Amino acid sequence: MKKLILFSFVLFTLGSCTKHLTDLNNNPKYPGVVPSYTLFTKAQISMADTLVTPDVNTNIFGLIVQYWQETTYTDESNYDLGTRAIPDVWWNAWYRSVLNNLEIAKGLVPTDVQFADVQKNDLALIDIMQVYAYYYLVNTYGDIPYTEALNPDNPFPKYDDAKTIELDLISRLDADIAALDPSVESFGYADLIYKGDVSKWLKFANSIKLKIGILLSDVDEATAKTAVESAVAAGVFTSNDDNAMLDFESTPPNTNPIWTNLVQSGRLDFVANSTIVNMMTAKNDPRLPYYFTFDANGGYSGGDPGQGSTFSLYSKPAGLTKILYNDQTDIGHIADPNFAGDLLDYTEVELYLAEAAARGFSVGGTAEEHYNNAITASILFWGGTAQQAAAYLAQPNVKWATAPGDWKQKIGTQAYIAFYTRGFDEWTEYRRLDQPALEAPESALSEFPVRFLYPVKEQNVNQPNYEAASTAIGGDLVTTRLFWDVN
Repeated sequence: MKKLILFSFVLFTLGSCTKHLTDLNNNPKYPGVVPSYTLFTKAQISMADTLVTPDVNTNIFGLIVQYWQETTYTDESNYDLGTRAIPDVWWNAWYRSVLNNLEIAKGLVPTDVQFADVQKNDLALIDIMQVYAYYYLVNTYGDIPYTEALNPDNPFPKYDDAKTIELDLISRLDADIAALDPSVESFGYADLIYKGDVSKWLKFANSIKLKIGILLSDVDEATAKTAVESAVAAGVFTSNDDNAMLDFESTPPNTNPIWTNLVQSGRLDFVANSTIVNMMTAKNDPRLPYYFTFDANGGYSGGDPGQGSTFSLYSKPAGLTKILYNDQTDIGHIADPNFAGDLLDYTEVELYLAEAAARGFSVGGTAEEHYNNAITASILFWGGTAQQAAAYLAQPNVKWATAPGDWKQKIGTQAYIAFYTRGFDEWTEYRRLDQPALEAPESALSEFPVRFLYPVKEQNVNQPNYEAASTAIGGDLVTTRLFWDVN
């Protein structure tokens, strides 16, 4: 009898253990299903973080185009992309943290949004975000996984031709623009960029279309002209009120990544670069105090490209000394924890319109008018006044009629100044226009990098498709020009 009781107890215990072990497969802190809007919000935050952060493991474009200079560890300023596996981190940030979240959200919308017209708006907004994410990926690497990407059942996606992708992005935007209805709701306050204002999203989508159209101007003028003119006719940004900005929080975890890396980290890794400081000083640029602090001598100066630069001697990113040392002469805000992330703005749109007019596209107004609008918008955006903008534009080395060079040099120079904090977009402008001239860093590991290498994991895990893509673009090198980079 005792043996029978003991055997029954063992069976009961084993059965109980089996049940408990199965329960362990369910993580109570990780919900199996979430609403679509939470993933949409997360993707927006991830996109802004990726574009804004100065983390040298992820985004080094501000160093490549010589906005900032490293103080001690100068690897990234000298084009070292491999030591920190930066191409891998950048790739993961877009595919995993932005595109994948958006793709899952897209699948959830039909099940958790009740009304069909709201579903239509939500799906279009998600797709616009995906288009913008692919824009950054394809213009970093060239050919990338696209039609077979984001499929969990296909771990070895093929790479699609870069130009084919760019053309499809325009087509997707056209479909999204046609689908949006401003009279109907969307994600509401889960949308951290426009708080659900669909009319603003229409302008955003058209402005992205303008951006892609300008990118194609040197290689497919007919397509570029059609895209640019149709975007402008439908309605692009017309003031700073339209800017695509994401407001970060004043306290972690969703703080401005510039604050996270410059203040919270306690590291003193960056000073101004002499390239941009000297350019702005020569033009009496009123944005200087909003970009940089005073140096040790009460003026503005920066470290030379690629060289180790003593933190205490040179100008720093504006806002940093205000926060660290209570410096009341520092009026900058980029180091504030809640400084907003800029995804696309009116200044950028006006610079594209200036270029479009210079190329003879029908966009209304002259190249000079759009050039003036862009500069004025940038100065006002950063905190300057209309009077300062007018005085700046009147200078012979700034004025459209007398500034040095052709339209590419004029626009390229002003884009360089205006895109401060937006290193990737300046990297793209420099690759397109080859303006302004940048001095090679002291110990550069290569020529100026015009693309990123493919991630090491792609070389190891997706080797046949990686090799096919490398051959198609002309070699997996940082000096291999993308299809639109023909100057």
